Amino acid sequence: MLTKNQFEVLNALRQAPNASQRDIASASDLSLGTVNATLKALVANGFIENGSLTSTGKDALAPYKVENAIILAAGLSSRFAPISYEKPKGLLKVRGEVLIERQIEQLKAAGIDDITVVVGYKKEYFFYLRNKYGVEIVNNDEYASRNNNGSLWRVRNKLGNTYVCSSDDYFTENPFEAYVWKAYYSAQYAEGATKEWCITTGANNRITKVTVGGASSWYMLGHVYFDRTFSQRFSQILDEEYALPETTDKLWEDLYIEHIKELDMVLRPYPAGVINEFDSLDELRVFDPHFLENVDSEIFDNIVNVLGCTKAEIHDVYPLKQGLTNLSCHFATNSGEYVYRHPGIGTELLINRAGEVAAQKVAKELGIDETFIYEDPARGWKISHFIPNCKNLDPHDASQVARAMKMARSLHESDVKVDTKFDFYAEAKRYESLLLEKGPIDIPGYADDAADADALEAFVAADNAPTCLCHNDFFMLNFLIDEADKYYLIDWEYSGMSDYANDFGTFCVCCQLSPEEIDAALEAYFGRKPTRAERAHNLAHIALAGWCWYLWSLLKEAEGDFVGEWLYIYYNYGREYLTKALELYREEQ
Repeated sequence: MLTKNQFEVLNALRQAPNASQRDIASASDLSLGTVNATLKALVANGFIENGSLTSTGKDALAPYKVENAIILAAGLSSRFAPISYEKPKGLLKVRGEVLIERQIEQLKAAGIDDITVVVGYKKEYFFYLRNKYGVEIVNNDEYASRNNNGSLWRVRNKLGNTYVCSSDDYFTENPFEAYVWKAYYSAQYAEGATKEWCITTGANNRITKVTVGGASSWYMLGHVYFDRTFSQRFSQILDEEYALPETTDKLWEDLYIEHIKELDMVLRPYPAGVINEFDSLDELRVFDPHFLENVDSEIFDNIVNVLGCTKAEIHDVYPLKQGLTNLSCHFATNSGEYVYRHPGIGTELLINRAGEVAAQKVAKELGIDETFIYEDPARGWKISHFIPNCKNLDPHDASQVARAMKMARSLHESDVKVDTKFDFYAEAKRYESLLLEKGPIDIPGYADDAADADALEAFVAADNAPTCLCHNDFFMLNFLIDEADKYYLIDWEYSGMSDYANDFGTFCVCCQLSPEEIDAALEAYFGRKPTRAERAHNLAHIALAGWCWYLWSLLKEAEGDFVGEWLYIYYNYGREYLTKALELYREEQ
């Protein structure tokens, strides 16, 4: 093994044979005295002769040659909404160059031709890179459910002397080299307090500790280099810990930090401005002031066309908490604050957008949702007013629930008609048919549950209950309460002419109400104690709502979306209230 000084001198002469000691010192960042002493030792050991590397010198340098590069490009980059809804962040054009293309070209300029791009989100957008640059494409089909440890796990057999890069970095100078002495993490210095991952080093600049947040510190930023020793041990750790549940949400850096004592890596400092990562659209616009004006984005074109602003006016863009169906972001213009909603993948199969638009217009006229501005009935994107400092409804606050029930009652009694219809039982059957297109539903107990749903629907249909305009996604997260205590009922995707009890059933399931809270809410809706028939009918709709959304969840997960705990919540309410409602109806027979 070479010392760092020996490596630096040999590498300098590899690139510039017969270079002067002064030139070597400049290229290697060593003092003239150190260069002189190192040269003498290398000549004495037969590594250098007449100012050039001998075959022995070349052999000594060979273990340090970079073998390949991995570019991580699988993630959604949700912080870069809404542009990341349209295309992966790494494919954005910054200062006239596509981010990942610029990085590939810099790697190739350094003599690194073996490049693998790990893709996931909108993977097909990256396929052209294979023909254009000869890169290998590897798909990470777990990108939505795991952190980036999943991407490295898929290419762990490729890890050796390897650069590990992010597809969305912009390097003002080419940081890549054909030969590297040791595994390193690139870093930049932060003056004052920072929320970045701060690095502590020990002897020879070895990283000994990493903390999230600190002050006046070097912090992780940009590309990483794995040497062969680091790669071997890190690959073992990946194999050992990948299947552990707690690993799922971890960055690969988390695994590195947890094993930092056995993973030898040094800090590689870079001056400010060389490495650029963009965590938000506004941050990118500081780096490239003309980015937004030049970006090819249908989303920003939509905003401009609806609000009559210019792209230059748009600012304060950031993602909002994502729902189960759609993606949304905040933005502001000179005229106010707004929300842009982008339809989620597959929603065109599940949602009648024309019906949603019709219901939204009615809700605005009734004063139930005054946030609504515009929705495209064909594509499903929507622009709404943003309500600052608002809160969601607390479903366990009896007074708030009472107001929600009164809002539902006023909607149901509005006598407004729309063309679309929504029926929990019919929707569940539709979701079931879509599931069956993918294969048999072999879930234990499913056939019995479905038979009970069929039996309950027969009782419900015999009630001949009135239909009216319903929200059909009536629960706490779709209520906004502003600073003046005004209520807004938003997100009308599932609205339509429905059994009046639909909204009550949805509210009970999605707010996870207790039996006592369900009874109180039902009294609040009617303004009195319900009759036995009314109670049976409304409990039946708790069952049908749970059953419908359970089927919806099964379909979403079959399509690759992660529903999480809601799958069980929907099933549990569906199953429990199928039993309760059927008992009430059968007692009356």
